[in-house]
Amino acid sequence: MVDEALVQQAVAAATEVRRHAYAPYSAFSVGACVVDSQGNVYRGCNVENASYGLTQCAERAAVTAATAAGNRDIVLCVIVTEAAEPTAPCGACRQVLSECNPSMLIVSLTTTGSEKRWTLSQLLPDAFGPSNLGSTR
Repeated sequence: MVDEALVQQAVAAATEVRRHAYAPYSAFSVGACVVDSQGNVYRGCNVENASYGLTQCAERAAVTAATAAGNRDIVLCVIVTEAAEPTAPCGACRQVLSECNPSMLIVSLTTTGSEKRWTLSQLLPDAFGPSNLGSTR
């Protein structure tokens, strides 16, 4: 279970980093924050590219920051967007997050305060992972 004070800290961080998103093509700025089991907070925002396939989502940017710091035991992912309804991570982000912790809490908020929560395993049941490759990672 994730402490609610930690969720609120992550919400503030994701809200702040969303302002740095580079979204000139979609105009859909996303801020994300992942928190590891030690309470360390890592931020990410989406970074688009004219070659759309090179665009990086905010959630994957936050996982990259956590990985670069040597931490992958993620217990929480917070997403903040300007969408009318809370937005779940895209399929690619779900897959990347699943390698960190398939039971993590996902909290999605809009800038107007709408909120939705899931566990990652609810969003990506029966995920493909290291065990499918024979790995015992």
